[in-house]
Amino acid sequence: MFPLGLLGSGEKGEVVDKVPGGSHALRPCHRDSAGTGCRKGSTVRIEDMGIRPGKTIEMLSNEGGGALLVKIDEARIAMGRTMAMKIMVRRKDG
Repeated sequence: MFPLGLLGSGEKGEVVDKVPGGSHALRPCHRDSAGTGCRKGSTVRIEDMGIRPGKTIEMLSNEGGGALLVKIDEARIAMGRTMAMKIMVRRKDG
């Protein structure tokens, strides 16, 4: 498992929910953690974009700097590299 931001252009990955050790791979901040330095509602925005555990995500453009372009289902989504590095995926063949 590794961060989504490390997938190369054309590669596919499956979004994972938990990493070894039991911490959440998809939820860098919990909904009730507004006072911990996390932006309130960040988990909600990730899930609203369709990025959920078990979903296949395809990297359309990862040129090494700046925003990334990914495909989930039939939607194309641009996201910042910081967010992409907080979403853990498992590489998928084909």
